[in-house]
Amino acid sequence: MTSPTSGADSTADRSDDATTSHPTSVPHPTNGRAASRGTRADGGSRRLDLALLVIASAQLMVVLDSTIVNVALPHVQRALGFSGSGLEWVVNAYAVTFGGLLLLGGRAGDILGRRRVFVFGLLLFSAASLLGGFATSQWWLLTARAVQGVGGAVIAPTALALITTNFPEGGQRNRAFSVYAAMAGAGSAVGLLLGGILTTYVSWRWVMFVNVPIGILVAAAAPRVLAESPRRPGRIDVGGAVTATGGVALLVYGLSKAATGADGVSHWGDTQVLAALAASVVLLVSFVWIERRSTHPLLPMRVLADRNRSGTYLIMLCIATALFGLFFFLTLFMQSVLGYSAIQSGIAYLPFAVGVVAGSALAAPLVARVGARPLILVGAAAVAGGTFWFSRLTEHSGYAGDLLGPLLATSFGLGLVFVPLSLVSLHNVAERDSGVASSLLNTGQQVGGAIGLAVLGTVAWTAVANSVRAQTAHAAAVRPGTPPPTSVYDHALAVGFSRGFEVAAGVALLALLIAIATIRVGRQELAGAAPQTQPTAAAPQPRASTPVTAPTGTVQRDDERVARAKAVSPCRYC
Repeated sequence: MTSPTSGADSTADRSDDATTSHPTSVPHPTNGRAASRGTRADGGSRRLDLALLVIASAQLMVVLDSTIVNVALPHVQRALGFSGSGLEWVVNAYAVTFGGLLLLGGRAGDILGRRRVFVFGLLLFSAASLLGGFATSQWWLLTARAVQGVGGAVIAPTALALITTNFPEGGQRNRAFSVYAAMAGAGSAVGLLLGGILTTYVSWRWVMFVNVPIGILVAAAAPRVLAESPRRPGRIDVGGAVTATGGVALLVYGLSKAATGADGVSHWGDTQVLAALAASVVLLVSFVWIERRSTHPLLPMRVLADRNRSGTYLIMLCIATALFGLFFFLTLFMQSVLGYSAIQSGIAYLPFAVGVVAGSALAAPLVARVGARPLILVGAAAVAGGTFWFSRLTEHSGYAGDLLGPLLATSFGLGLVFVPLSLVSLHNVAERDSGVASSLLNTGQQVGGAIGLAVLGTVAWTAVANSVRAQTAHAAAVRPGTPPPTSVYDHALAVGFSRGFEVAAGVALLALLIAIATIRVGRQELAGAAPQTQPTAAAPQPRASTPVTAPTGTVQRDDERVARAKAVSPCRYC
């Protein structure tokens, strides 16, 4: 199955697919209107550069917020009197609303107009950041963080979908996805450095305030440089929205509470964890049942009918599982074992940001030459290898000899993976479904992060506790009555985190296997071959049943899709 518009629906959805490949707002350079609005004209090129700057800045702001606040948590705890268990909600309040509302945010953009919804999300995120920066109580800050998550859930999927609305398929769209991927990968590392600088030299409140000018400037520029997607008839599927939001939110919450803590005590059997995970399963099953029967589904099943697209979601889930665990344990290792300060840890991550940017920049031109599949395979293998390399760390490791190499290998692999994943996830999707398709990629990332922290945290902290007990018992047997040396805990952390990195490497290897089994998009499909001028509205469209010969030279993309549709069986969910 090569497209969600295969089989019975291929004729009905053909106009949507054409819009996806060649947005009317930015005609292809070969189109006769290119001189006035296309990308060959200097004004059009500048507009696309500004459009890319706006989308990348919004993505960077959302990604930065996922890590910049973590560095400030000790200062927040002292300022507002959070308990240890309450402090985690500064992170979880954002994660739960962000993960739970992604599908709704993506679908709202499809129906109401992506630029309009994008600007609303930016203003909401900025207002919540301003509110949080002035917080004087715990509930004040937690409310602001939750609203930030709502804004992020609107911004993330619409920003990704706006790339397909504003950039024609081929080199320009590949470049746009390259910059987007670089922001997604490098933003987390930059957030750690920026958070350390602001917290140390200014105030923890500035990790919230920093979003305000960025959000306002991007929201003001968006209507001037971004083309709007058409508003589409329809309504929000209320039943699907409630079950999807509740199901994903409870899943993220349950996983965030389940992990074994630093004391080695497991929480997987806690009543609230079991209740949250069980309720999540019930709601998500109900969501699928509702969506298959809804006339206006929040998640049309045709979006998942394409094997390539579904594969990208699973790959992103696995990559995010490994990546979130990597950031968490590597930061703790640097600060607790190697004795780095918050700023030193942020500086140590700068090569990671460079690696992601370099990998993304290389992937953009290569994806049209070699295709998405080789890049995803090589990138996933690099992530798996780099993560396993981290498992060789000990308490005696140094930065240049032991940390720099795996940082560069892992980050470069992520850069290679992110660009083709974004391209394939939105390739051949109907224009009306671009928002929800992009939201699924973000949902996979968010849920994967929650899984990573829960599962890898359980593995790592259990190994840490077991190592501490074993070393303490050995020290007591050798020298009774003598307290164990301080090096015991450093060694235990190194052992435990190594186990976590090994599991992360296994998950990244699973992503590689999924890519081998699912990704089949051809190189030519992402190269953006120039089509002929689109026929007028009065010209008759070819029927799906009309025989189509193999294209020679430059042929209309609609005819190519009809040919592909005839080669596969219809999907019964489409």
